[in-house]
Amino acid sequence: MTVVIVAPGQGSQTPGFLDPWLAEPRFAEHLDALAEAAGVDLRTHGTVSDADTIRDTAVAQPLIVAASILSLGAVLGGGRRDKVAGIAGHSVGELAAAAGAGILTESDAMRLVALRGRAMAEAAALEDTGMSAVIGADEAELLAKLETLGLEPANFNGGGQIVVAGARDALAQLQAEPPAGARVIPLQVAGAFHTRYMAPAVDALRAAAAGVDAADPSLTIWTNRDGSTVASGRAYLDLVVGQVASPVRWDLDMEAFATAGVTGLIELAPAGALVGLAKRGLKGLPTVAVKTPDDLAAAHALIDQETVA
Repeated sequence: MTVVIVAPGQGSQTPGFLDPWLAEPRFAEHLDALAEAAGVDLRTHGTVSDADTIRDTAVAQPLIVAASILSLGAVLGGGRRDKVAGIAGHSVGELAAAAGAGILTESDAMRLVALRGRAMAEAAALEDTGMSAVIGADEAELLAKLETLGLEPANFNGGGQIVVAGARDALAQLQAEPPAGARVIPLQVAGAFHTRYMAPAVDALRAAAAGVDAADPSLTIWTNRDGSTVASGRAYLDLVVGQVASPVRWDLDMEAFATAGVTGLIELAPAGALVGLAKRGLKGLPTVAVKTPDDLAAAHALIDQETVA
């Protein structure tokens, strides 16, 4: 049992990406139930809404988590749930992972992600902040430079990529004067996620999470805090809440996968980003990106092959 399931974070959505899923009634009905729980028109946003509309944090987050939950059920169909090594999510994907591991019901996961999206959008609107991906920098040199500019690391993605966040003028200065050998790429996001700027969203999410039942995980689940596994559902949910204003350590998650002997990785819809990071950070690891129902056969084959092996 060496295949890990991973759920992507914000920025993985693209216009119309749910069209192939909604062509099948079972997926359409499932999506409608998730949309009702979230109070968001996921069918419209996953099919006809444009890129600017689905970039809105309040739309993107429930849309991504719903897609991951939708595809997870199909990936683990046929008794495959007991054949995988575990699950992890990147940033907002941690809520999809919580549903996959049985910590949260699907409805509670959707209610929490809808609130998370709204709260983070509101926090982002308070100050003019943004995020940039830095590729190829020496980590120590970059962190020192961030401190002088008042910026913060937001995502340690592994494979030489660190996403940084903070005031837009400071991000522009970093782009104009990057660390030696590094590229700085501005990201199209609404604010400085996973930094101190998100403190108001943490407070809102904590209050909501306190009223939700959190069962202990029935699958091994890794956290974004430090790549560790957590046996308590409540402890995991507490980490998910705090992570809104803390860096995502996906680099440590990938190191943990390697240490655990993971020999295959399947990324849930809307897939692609985490498979890309795995190709750099876990070189040679077999991967499957589940973008459409056509990819399910490859996902099933990877799970079944690794189980037999």
